Amino acid sequence: MSSLSRRSLLSIAFAATAPAAFAAPPGGEYRTITWEALVPKDWDPSSQFKDAPASLQDGDPRAVEMLNKLREVWNNAPANSAMQNAAVRLPGYVVPLEEANGGITEFLLVPYFGACIHTPPPPANQIVHVLPKAPLKQLKSMDAVWVRGKLQLSRTDSAMGTSGYRMEAVSVDKYVADEDAKKR
Repeated sequence: MSSLSRRSLLSIAFAATAPAAFAAPPGGEYRTITWEALVPKDWDPSSQFKDAPASLQDGDPRAVEMLNKLREVWNNAPANSAMQNAAVRLPGYVVPLEEANGGITEFLLVPYFGACIHTPPPPANQIVHVLPKAPLKQLKSMDAVWVRGKLQLSRTDSAMGTSGYRMEAVSVDKYVADEDAKKR
């Protein structure tokens, strides 16, 4: 296999902290936010990787050590305390955790397609553990949705990733871009 360069490791690590590429429709009682709002302004995970080798082979024990360190940094990524109890509307993708009565009863909301499924999970401050009011019968894995509710700073570990936030969703709606965003 090809070598794992420091640049590719860091680009993978920080791709998840970029804002989601969703257009925000006009407001309402819930403030529409991007994923960037969930990351504390002073969090700099790259500072922990300044001494990383420029290039590593996949079988190199140092590569495994670095990936384990990266996983630890991501799992312990701090939540933005300003988001505690914030009434928000956030777009993202569904990663089901639990199902009952023919629908999804618990899921992770993630910022990009394939997160937690095809790639390592994003940092904890880029994962929201969502509990809808009723089972969601029309949704499946990786569907794009808008979720509304109050954010809580709450860490939850699951087989799919560690979330830094929790939300009891007031609503979960299929994602539809607004007309202004379609013109851009």
